[in-house]
Amino acid sequence: MRRGSLRGDVRRPLYKGLGFVALGLGAIGAALPIMPTVPFLLLAVYFFARSSPELEQKILDHPHWGPHVKDWRERRAISRRSKTMAIGAMATGAVFTWFTLGHPWYWISVAVLVVCGSWIATRNE
Repeated sequence: MRRGSLRGDVRRPLYKGLGFVALGLGAIGAALPIMPTVPFLLLAVYFFARSSPELEQKILDHPHWGPHVKDWRERRAISRRSKTMAIGAMATGAVFTWFTLGHPWYWISVAVLVVCGSWIATRNE
């Protein structure tokens, strides 16, 4: 047995497991407004592409999430609606942190909003 094929045999179940973990986190993100969904689905697609093309295709064919994933893969694009929702969720999180934890902890949420929100806002549409 060649060394490379053994390494591939070991990686495949690992990638599949990581794909399911990322898919699970994406599912949680679909239910919780403060946690992202599509970044975890992108990660799941990455892992499934290396372990289970059928599962990768299931995500790409999903009527709601598939177009978002395809837009990112093909054009590195985020829709305006998705940008607005993501930045709005981060802003809501910052306000929530201000009310619950107060100073100085809300500055962490503000930093996440500024850094991540700026990155999201500058992506293609």
